[in-house]
Amino acid sequence: MKKTLFKLFTLTSLIGVSSQVLAAGLPQMEDPSRGRGNGILQTLQNYGYDIIMLVALIVIACMFIGICYHAYMVYADIQSGKKTWGQFGLTVAVGAMLLVIGVWLLTEGTGIL
Repeated sequence: MKKTLFKLFTLTSLIGVSSQVLAAGLPQMEDPSRGRGNGILQTLQNYGYDIIMLVALIVIACMFIGICYHAYMVYADIQSGKKTWGQFGLTVAVGAMLLVIGVWLLTEGTGIL
C-alpha cells in the first residue's frame, strides 16, 4: 500500500513538473480585438465579436470564389461559342457589385454587435 501511494505521488509530481516544463514554451493567449473587458461576460462577448468577424470574412471569401467560378464558366462558354463577351462583362460587373454589397452588409451587421 505504501509503495503504491509513493509511486502514485511520484508519478503525479512528475506529470505536474513535466506539464509545467512543456507549457513554458507555449505562447500566451491573445486578448480579443476589442480588449479584455471588465469581467468574464464582456471578455466572452469580445471573443464572440471576433468569431463573428471571422465568419463574415469566410462568407465574403466564399462569395468571391463563387463569383470567380461563375465568371470562369462563362469564359469557358465563350471559347465554345455559347456565350458572348458582353455576357462575360455583365457577369464580372454584377459579381463585383454583389461583392461590394456583401462587404457593406456584413460590415453594417457586425457594427451592430
